[in-house]
Amino acid sequence: MTKAEACLWKYALSKKQMAGHPFRRQRPIDQYIVDFVCLPLKLVIEVDGITHTYPEVIENDKIRQKRLESLGFKVLRFTDDEVLTGINSVFNIIHRETELLNQPKS
Repeated sequence: MTKAEACLWKYALSKKQMAGHPFRRQRPIDQYIVDFVCLPLKLVIEVDGITHTYPEVIENDKIRQKRLESLGFKVLRFTDDEVLTGINSVFNIIHRETELLNQPKS
């Protein structure tokens, strides 16, 4: 794990800290390995480092995200910098999304 991924895992996602929802790290989904996933909520979290600013990587990320969404997953993306300098904001965004995804479907 990168420093940002380790930070997010420790301060937000491990030990069911996210409202009791179980997150796993580095899990395969289809042909991809995602940074973090909560399978019951079908929520994927990706932490993007500097390489994700390169045009070819951006294009691959778009393809990857479309595929994951086609499988029913919601994908949240954060940069390394967002995680390392604003972990509380990142935590709040993920928490809000888990609450939305946990609501009963009508």
